[in-house]
Amino acid sequence: MAIDKLFKDEATEEKGERARMASFIGAMAIADLVKTTLGPKGMDKILQSTGRGHSVTVTNDGATILKSLHIDNPAAKVLVDISKVQDEEVGDGTTSVVVLAGELLREAEKLVNAKIHPMTIIAGFRMASECARNVLEQKVVDNKQDAEKFRSDLMNIARTTLSSKILSQDKEHFAKLAVDAVMRLKGSTNLEAIQIIKKPGGSLKDSFLDEGFILDKKIGVGQPKRIENAKILVANTAMDTDKVKIYGARVRVDSMAKVADLEAAEKEKMREKVQKIISHGINCFVNRQLIYNFPEELFADAGILAIEHADFDGIERLGLVTGGEIASTFDNPESVKLGHCKLIEEIMIGEDKLIHFSGVAMGQACTIVLRGASPHVLDEAERSLHDALCVLSQTVNDSRVLLGGGWPEMVMAKAVDELAKKTPGKRSHAIEAFTRALLAIPTTIADNAGLDSAELIAQLRAEHHKDESNAGIDVISGSVGDMSELGISESFKVKQAVLLSATEAAEMILRVDEIITCAPRRREGM
Repeated sequence: MAIDKLFKDEATEEKGERARMASFIGAMAIADLVKTTLGPKGMDKILQSTGRGHSVTVTNDGATILKSLHIDNPAAKVLVDISKVQDEEVGDGTTSVVVLAGELLREAEKLVNAKIHPMTIIAGFRMASECARNVLEQKVVDNKQDAEKFRSDLMNIARTTLSSKILSQDKEHFAKLAVDAVMRLKGSTNLEAIQIIKKPGGSLKDSFLDEGFILDKKIGVGQPKRIENAKILVANTAMDTDKVKIYGARVRVDSMAKVADLEAAEKEKMREKVQKIISHGINCFVNRQLIYNFPEELFADAGILAIEHADFDGIERLGLVTGGEIASTFDNPESVKLGHCKLIEEIMIGEDKLIHFSGVAMGQACTIVLRGASPHVLDEAERSLHDALCVLSQTVNDSRVLLGGGWPEMVMAKAVDELAKKTPGKRSHAIEAFTRALLAIPTTIADNAGLDSAELIAQLRAEHHKDESNAGIDVISGSVGDMSELGISESFKVKQAVLLSATEAAEMILRVDEIITCAPRRREGM
């Protein structure tokens, strides 16, 4: 029996060179795909699903693009995962992390072809990333103590983050919105308290920040339109049983009068339930499910505002923000935690009426209302704003700030290059390769803006050869500019995450020397 029949039919394996080629090519293809979205002049992608409705997403958020792709190449999947993690952890830098990992692999491929062993390359990369991280740590600016400066740092970071997104036209306006919203959080990174409501109509400039909480619902007929010092019971319970539903119900009766009796009994049950709810001493009742006309009428008579069908996220967040808990049984009022707010009123945004809760128990809660031309614009605006909010809330915690615009990469490249000159042996080749990969980020930023990247990077290197240079790429004027004067800043935490994740991902793919693809499972009876 021949030994080559190790795997089932249709299972394949690729060894050594071929496996490595497959993983390098996959990873580089993914990096090239999102490369064009990097930087202030990055392009957007249209993602069209083949499912029902052919929904269209227009975005330049690296993680969103990669999440939507169906990829077969295992190495490419590793890069998709690092961009997802980057998105969840720090919110921004999703494209940078993939581009850097792709460039590291592109360099590694050349080294492997030059017969340098992957383990040697990995050792070099590790030394280089350690060195790069240390030099960044020395260069950070921390203005936590000085409130004025810290706020301007935050504004700069918000502007920089937004400048590569759809909101770049109104970045002043949105940077201010984002900074105000995050400052209200007082250091917590719980973005749940910031609610984003999207309302088509108006232009992006009409977006605004409102303190408190806005629920996307109308107030019912005959209900009080305004309640002060509200005590709110947030519930998830069925309030739709005051009629006998004929469908599927089997009730044997000998006359219609009996049906009327049954309905009366149902109504009575409902009335008792409403009484129990009213006995909590509330003046606002928010339910996740339907409320039928009869109980609604009872609530209106008691002067209680009843809101039905509060959407799922809405009600969870409403509980959190008003300090109440979601109740589903009402037998013992003393154990239910009610929510509180100073004022509930109806407001108009565009064509729609919404319910506004102000003066809520959780003081840091606020709502950002986005306006825009179409749902696509609004979705992209929400993604951009979300990135900015994530980065800002991380920066409030870890207030170390760096300059942006390719400056951190140049600083790291310079330090790593010096390390390469000091390191004996083959590892120095890998460390040099790391320098070249770092330079790929400013190069891409320049390329995307249609500038001469080779010329610019050469100028930048010359600038950075002097001590303490603030030079970076100014894409607006298309030349080398002073990043501190231009106010282009980035969060240290984001940069560090990009550096470490990209190096680890590249290392993981480099270690691969065999790819085994399992045979697909056959359906029974085929």
